[in-house]
Amino acid sequence: MPLTIPDELLSDAGITPDDARLEFACRLYDGGRLSFGQAIRWSGLTRTDFEAAMLARGLPLYRPTVEDLERDLDTLARLGADT
Repeated sequence: MPLTIPDELLSDAGITPDDARLEFACRLYDGGRLSFGQAIRWSGLTRTDFEAAMLARGLPLYRPTVEDLERDLDTLARLGADT
């Protein structure tokens, strides 16, 4: 089912259809609803331009999980034990 946003609503928000698509892509990626690749495709931008758009909105490009942080701490502990 296609999503139709009336031109009047976009105009009231002061954005173009391309701006709306980019905003959706950024926010859905930030909310974990789209993968990074999917968000880039939704946005219609290059990876570099999408990353810049995320950063311009103050949104992180990566959100580490608890497991990521635990792995990093394990690695640091191993590296520290080797010195």
